[in-house]
Amino acid sequence: MNAMMAAASITEDPRWTALRRRDRRQDGLFVYAVRTTGVYCRPSCGARRPRPENVAFFADGEEARAAGFRPCKRCRPDEQGRETRLVAEACRAIETAGDMPSLEDLAAQAGLSPSHFHRLFKAATGLTPRAYAVAERAHRVREGLARAGSVTSAIYEAGFNASSRFYEASNAMLGMTPTDYREGGAQARILFALGQCSLGAILVARSARGICAISLGDDPEMLLRDLQDRFPKADLVGGDEAFERVVAEVVGFVEDPGLGLGLPLDIRGTAFQQRVWQALRDIPAGETATYAEVARRIGEPKAVRAVAGACAANAIAVAIPCHRVVRTDGSLSGYRWGVARKRDLLAREKVG
Repeated sequence: MNAMMAAASITEDPRWTALRRRDRRQDGLFVYAVRTTGVYCRPSCGARRPRPENVAFFADGEEARAAGFRPCKRCRPDEQGRETRLVAEACRAIETAGDMPSLEDLAAQAGLSPSHFHRLFKAATGLTPRAYAVAERAHRVREGLARAGSVTSAIYEAGFNASSRFYEASNAMLGMTPTDYREGGAQARILFALGQCSLGAILVARSARGICAISLGDDPEMLLRDLQDRFPKADLVGGDEAFERVVAEVVGFVEDPGLGLGLPLDIRGTAFQQRVWQALRDIPAGETATYAEVARRIGEPKAVRAVAGACAANAIAVAIPCHRVVRTDGSLSGYRWGVARKRDLLAREKVG
């Protein structure tokens, strides 16, 4: 009877579902140990699936070892922690470097081949090393343009050795010319439209690069003022008939996130924010993750508050699904567009 009760308790644990599915996304979030073999594994381990009454879950390998278990030689669960550390060190190297370190240099620092390091970095952060460096430099440029006396000063402060190299990448970094960005989006043209959906008022905005805002609220005027505050000198233009079709697609996606959204997004944020936002987009509809889990997935287990800050900074509702992040106990925390909307979105995703 005790064994049956233990098995029932284990199978009700969401970690058992991850184990059964061999879910690689859960690697690094916990390990499971098997009493009959005395070993502990990653959730994705390809070893024969154990009986639930023989399974115990632990936060990490250190906790499992303290309980008397040894690491599995097949999946090498302790390597997860080493890989996370190597990626975090590479991120710091990119962030503090004047010039972008080469892939070969980063790989050598990690003691890995370039191809292995590239795959590891992309799996941990959702970005390639070069994309991470571009996002980091974009952040430096945005900060520099806000305080520097000239565009040239901001370019060199961000680590570009030649202005020509910066201007080649400036539109992708800023979504507009650096001078326009420094002047609050002057001359940038942003299409927008206001409407209604089941969650209240909705604002959709698109720059030349893609959807740059999906906002929800009770007051349409407040949503528009928020857009104006983000782009104080941009040319905000009411959408035409073609853009109305884009808005209709977005509204349909908000009503049923399972439909997916095939429109390009104009995502602007720091390298850290982009890593968090990519991790959010990797959470399937109908599922949730805690802030601590997201922090571990991006290789920054101590950055729980920073993850929460990145969620709060997200300006593209639903498409970057910060509503799928919950507290450790599963309860709903603050949401930029209201906790009630967060609850509604989660409920309709689970039904779908």
